[in-house]
Amino acid sequence: MLLTYLGHSCFTLELENKIILFDPFISNNELAKHINIETIKCDYILQSHGHEDHLYDLIEIAKNNDALILSSWEITTWLLKQNYINTHPMNIGGTKKFEWGSIKMVYAAHSSSLPDGTYGGISAGWIIEAENKRIYYSGDTALTFDMKLIGDYWKPDIALLCIGDNFTMNYEDAAIAADFIQCDNIIGMHYDTFGFIKVNHQKAIDYFKQKQKNLMLMNIGESITI
Repeated sequence: MLLTYLGHSCFTLELENKIILFDPFISNNELAKHINIETIKCDYILQSHGHEDHLYDLIEIAKNNDALILSSWEITTWLLKQNYINTHPMNIGGTKKFEWGSIKMVYAAHSSSLPDGTYGGISAGWIIEAENKRIYYSGDTALTFDMKLIGDYWKPDIALLCIGDNFTMNYEDAAIAADFIQCDNIIGMHYDTFGFIKVNHQKAIDYFKQKQKNLMLMNIGESITI
């Protein structure tokens, strides 16, 4: 499978026959201005919560691809009011199975509101199982003891963790989270986009090395094979 970073907390995960998009915030991200959202292909969109720095391009990209959006009940209800009907509502602990694998919605400790100010439901992370691998996407979250359950029962092969501090956990907390989830290979997200969440890349990478973990900070537009 191929993972591509599109900036902030936005990635695509390309499986053999399907493409999953996470939290599409691209066109309003100055750091990702070289990414053309018209070229983005996806079959599914996983929307972790309702803040604009995660769903700014959601409806446009979804319409371009007739993608199935998986998110909270509140966000999918809001999408229906925006005349987008290809949605699947979920809540914490739920799993949606597909012919290629499954997507599980897990807890994230974070607020959620939609662009018009309405409540966006509980924030979420995701565990994707496909092609004999497990990928954990934390969403925006603080460090929580619930992450130990992910380590005890799912043990992801790779994890996408927020590291930017201020609105989410910082890289020190993310290193603890990596222990909790029993995953040594971490990809950082939710950093550098705004002044509040600037990160010293080398310090973050070195800190993970001290904890016998690998932290990768991908360039926007970069792809890696998992």
